[in-house]
Amino acid sequence: MTTDEGVWLRPLRRDDAGGVLAAFRSNADMARQGDVTTPADAERYVENLLAPASAHRPWAVATGDGLAGLVCVSVDAKNRNGWFSYWMATAARGHGWMRRAAATVADWALTDGGLERLELGHRVNNPASGAVARAAGFVKEGTERAKFLVDGRRIDVDTYGRLRTDPPPRYEPLPMRGGAR
Repeated sequence: MTTDEGVWLRPLRRDDAGGVLAAFRSNADMARQGDVTTPADAERYVENLLAPASAHRPWAVATGDGLAGLVCVSVDAKNRNGWFSYWMATAARGHGWMRRAAATVADWALTDGGLERLELGHRVNNPASGAVARAAGFVKEGTERAKFLVDGRRIDVDTYGRLRTDPPPRYEPLPMRGGAR
């Protein structure tokens, strides 16, 4: 992967399917993000996010090496809310890029994106995801007990929210190139 200066956000593109497939193949835990095991699966995953009537606003975390991760806001326009999600390819983890990407996209969604509330949830056995949420200005709102069944075990999920009126986090934004659809 490249250095910190070579990381930016841009809208997801159809030609990112190969990067999506590589990210899903990089870690078995990525299966929690969707069923992507073949090139056709990756193309369907991207097409779903980019469909004209889709409520998704997907941002690629891009580097000179290609797609490093994804931050997505699934918009509930009626309520001006968004479900917030993110993932990072294994090789791109540990640089702090996702914290900056998530904070940048959350700020965009709550200003230019016109939303008033963002929500997300993460499995409690994934503390790195919680660290990303907090770094992006999300506030823990609770725990949904035994929400998911993973490998025969019930897993709790921590839920977070961020309001337009919440103070923004202190962070160095990633450049956003290409605008949102």
